[in-house]
Amino acid sequence: MSPRIAVAATAPFGADVFERLAARHEISCLLTRPDAPAGRGRKLAPPPAKEAAARLGVPVLQPDQLEPGLDLGAATVVVVAFGLIVPEELLHPFLWLNVHPSLLPRWRGAAPVERAIMFGETETGVTIIKLVTELDAGPIAAQQAFAIEPEDDAGSVYAKAASIAVDSLDAVLADPDPAFRPQSEEGLTYADKITPVDRVLDPARPAAELVDLVRALSPHIGARAEVHGRSVTVWRARVGGDASFEPLEVQPEGGRRMSYEAWLRGLRR
Repeated sequence: MSPRIAVAATAPFGADVFERLAARHEISCLLTRPDAPAGRGRKLAPPPAKEAAARLGVPVLQPDQLEPGLDLGAATVVVVAFGLIVPEELLHPFLWLNVHPSLLPRWRGAAPVERAIMFGETETGVTIIKLVTELDAGPIAAQQAFAIEPEDDAGSVYAKAASIAVDSLDAVLADPDPAFRPQSEEGLTYADKITPVDRVLDPARPAAELVDLVRALSPHIGARAEVHGRSVTVWRARVGGDASFEPLEVQPEGGRRMSYEAWLRGLRR
């Protein structure tokens, strides 16, 4: 029988892994970040992982800071898309297993899936590491690669990663003394956080690169473009028969998502 675990998660990917883990393991609590302003009204909203915990009836801890003496009700903590640095003094009372959606040491950092797709890569993976103070640099307990298909966007890649992550964690958690191997420094890259500049579709770039950017930022962030003099978010696109960039689904400012053709018809009225 696998041990009781705690989960530290905040973002949607973390919420997905948390829910999948809850179907297979006893979870003592969810450690997540405090509620934060969201949306146009900037009202306080719970993080996605907290919403999942509420549905499952799992206790939630939302400390403003992580401090010594934290009681998580378990000796092992699975960390996934948590968004807070775990201080060194808290690393030793627990075994922290970090889920990272890349083939470490490639794409350490905040946006590994997005950066992999933006760079046109056809393979990524999931790595389970022991948490250390250096960002995503801990020794590896498990690693599994999978393909990024041409039709995949960030949403579908994150879903594949969540499924693989839980299978990998099952094996690691079942081992009372899991083995860890050091990460190589060869092939080390960093996946910086997505900025507003990263979202801009530059018409001077090749169409295939623009399509990769759209895929990388869908369905959660969105690529931005000026089309027929209007600012739109592009959610789906393809390379046309003449090698041009063709938007397929767009969202005008203040509007809803719609097909590019429907948006063009609205402009002609």
